Amino acid sequence: MFANTTRSPQRVQTSSSTHTYTMTTVSSKDSKSVYDFSVKDAKGDVVDLSTYDGKVLLIINVASKCGLTNSNYSELNELYVKYKDKGLEILAFPCNQFGEQEPESNDKIVDFVCTRFKSEFPIFDKIEVNGGNSAPLYKFLKSGKWGIFGDDIQWNFAKFVVDKKGQVVGRYYPTTSPLSLERDIRQLLGIS
Repeated sequence: MFANTTRSPQRVQTSSSTHTYTMTTVSSKDSKSVYDFSVKDAKGDVVDLSTYDGKVLLIINVASKCGLTNSNYSELNELYVKYKDKGLEILAFPCNQFGEQEPESNDKIVDFVCTRFKSEFPIFDKIEVNGGNSAPLYKFLKSGKWGIFGDDIQWNFAKFVVDKKGQVVGRYYPTTSPLSLERDIRQLLGIS
């Protein structure tokens, strides 16, 4: 049902960061759903993801200086405006691991996204999605049996779809258009 046929971009070596992550109250191994995690928002406030219980989530690692930025943010906004009142939440996690394309502070990232794209969905604290400092939420998201994906996130704008029970039901390549996920999102929302 949630297959992805978009070809994968080339694997790129990531750079390391010295950012410290204190993202969760439970380990990813003990977690049974996305709702078991707490993360920090862009202001540094702790957000318990259980506040999204009963919602369909689209979780994405984002970057402001990527070739995929314009199309992804534009389409994410379109999805959010169309489905936010029907139970969709988009959770954006800035990440600077791919080509150092998200080098700015959280304040500057939020300003960029809200000013340039008029985005209304939540932007969270900058995180790492791969390696030893990978955020526990992302360790959980990647823990499914994803076949050809392997464990690592390939690039900016990798997408995870989470059902209303907090279970990851789809993983999509960075090059997958957010609008191409609309059918899957509608199905999870119970919209014909």
